[in-house]
Amino acid sequence: MVISVSGLTSQAALNLIDRTRDTQMNTLRNEAQHNRAASVFRERIASITSPEELVKDFEVYSFVMNAFDLEDQIFGRGMMRKILESDPSDDTALVNRLSDARFGEIHDALGFTLPGGGQVAPSRFGSTDWQDEIVDRYFNVQFQNQYNDQNETVGTVMEFRDKVDGFSSWYNILSDRTMTEFFQTALGMPSQLSSLDIDKQAEMLEKRFSLEKLQDPREVEALISRYMIIRDVNNPPAQATSAAIQILNNSSGQFVPFTLDIDAVSFSGSATLFR
Repeated sequence: MVISVSGLTSQAALNLIDRTRDTQMNTLRNEAQHNRAASVFRERIASITSPEELVKDFEVYSFVMNAFDLEDQIFGRGMMRKILESDPSDDTALVNRLSDARFGEIHDALGFTLPGGGQVAPSRFGSTDWQDEIVDRYFNVQFQNQYNDQNETVGTVMEFRDKVDGFSSWYNILSDRTMTEFFQTALGMPSQLSSLDIDKQAEMLEKRFSLEKLQDPREVEALISRYMIIRDVNNPPAQATSAAIQILNNSSGQFVPFTLDIDAVSFSGSATLFR
């Protein structure tokens, strides 16, 4: 159970979440439903040797899918099997035709197939370190999604902070719908940009912002602040009524609401599924 941030500005909500994150994560990990799911994953994943076996073990399969924020795709087991069996070196393979970055991430993490189309029984499944990575990812996704349900702006920022170190190119970002929306909003670019050819999108974004700047924490914080301000102006939070406001007022540093005069702009990420 996460705390309520209803009614808070996105910045105030994020500050509160950051202050209480460790305690909240411990509570989440100890919830019976999630604790059992993690235990089942650890007990059975090492015995799985193929995508076919994975999708047949619904509990383990569901856990892995949730770890990669693919809950909405869980019942597409036939498609997921084909994705996991795809040859990553074949540009026409299903995993390479899907523009949603999550499919590539789960394919790479599980590693059932090799360049050239060969398939293996991943030895990594028996590694405690690898299992820990998947379990940590699962709980992080659960934590973020619960806050995303309360405040999408905060959920997007939490996701951005997790992914920012892995942004190697604008093409990498444009394959992620949520991150596309983040940058379009933070950089003051319209959602209509997503209707352009992907090469043109990447070119325009590069002219507006060099990804090398993401190595500077101050640049990262500036993007986050601008994104939250614009989103809150376009989608003002309701009047704060939750106990969270009391926590902020009783902590070091007074919470002071403020307003900014910023022109409203409508934004959205690309909705393209296939490249």
